[in-house]
Amino acid sequence: MKASIFGIMMLYTSLLFSQALVCSEEDKKTFETKMMELQALENNDTGIIIKEVGLSFMGTPYVAKTLEIGDEEALVINFQGLDCTTYVENTLAFSNLLFLGKSDFDSFTNVLENIRYRDGKLNGYASRLHYFSEWISNNQKMGYLKDITKEVGGENFQKNINFMSTHRDLYPFLEDEKNYEEILSSEKILSEKSFYVLKTAKIYENEKKIKDGDIIALTTSIKGLDVTHTGLAIFKEDGRLYLLHASSSGKVTVTNEPLTDYLKGIKNNTGITVARPLKNSFYK
Repeated sequence: MKASIFGIMMLYTSLLFSQALVCSEEDKKTFETKMMELQALENNDTGIIIKEVGLSFMGTPYVAKTLEIGDEEALVINFQGLDCTTYVENTLAFSNLLFLGKSDFDSFTNVLENIRYRDGKLNGYASRLHYFSEWISNNQKMGYLKDITKEVGGENFQKNINFMSTHRDLYPFLEDEKNYEEILSSEKILSEKSFYVLKTAKIYENEKKIKDGDIIALTTSIKGLDVTHTGLAIFKEDGRLYLLHASSSGKVTVTNEPLTDYLKGIKNNTGITVARPLKNSFYK
């Protein structure tokens, strides 16, 4: 009975400005082990560090909706199962701990909150960066990355973003009217902005401008949606660009074919957005 109570206490701990932290004892141990292993990396190149941290998750099972836990938004730490976004977030968070010269769990949760939530502050469900185009722009604002899509051949693009509000039944947290209204508000702001897209047909001629460790987001023609999938750029010995990602087919892996060929099998794909991680000195 005592062990069970202890497990619950570890799962729901009040931290981070009184916001809930969801983390199992297993994940806490995984963090400590992974941090020790990653500290052995000897490379000052930001992209290589991002790539190596990303590769350290190889084989981790794909699990959808790992952040949809409980009745209130919480900072979820889960290394046992990752979706495409949490995979990128955790890779970026671990890498930034290395850049900062830190290795403690509290610093990790701090950085992860910075990355996952608007302006780095968890303030309810709608504060999470649900749309990846906003995730990129906000993390650029926070100093974690730079959107380089225009530099690698991307074109300016604007789209009406409203997938969540028009598919309310897919998001249990949107049953709450306050959450729904806040999502509507954020969608309106996003719809008034534009972002850059490197069209699928132009990726091959520009892929050499992309580097290992760059964040790749797959854009889509699906109505109301900006991005359907994300991962990391990785180049193989053949000199071609591949995608290192948490694949919905089962686990964290590298695509069998170059990115340009992989995209041919994705219905509604329109291209990619590319963001380059930076060594961020910001620490809240």
